[in-house]
Amino acid sequence: MLKDVANIVRGLSADIVEKANSGHPGMPIGCADIGALLFGEIMNIDASKSDWP
Repeated sequence: MLKDVANIVRGLSADIVEKANSGHPGMPIGCADIGALLFGEIMNIDASKSDWP
């Protein structure tokens, strides 16, 4: 599942840079696996509470 999330982030990053006609997608494409792992398994995040720190 995390690999799927990372691949979606990669695709969205490339689309956003292309649509903006500006920017460099290298960092978000390169760090997509790290972000997916952090948000998916390591960080303690409760998305159901909008006021949660």
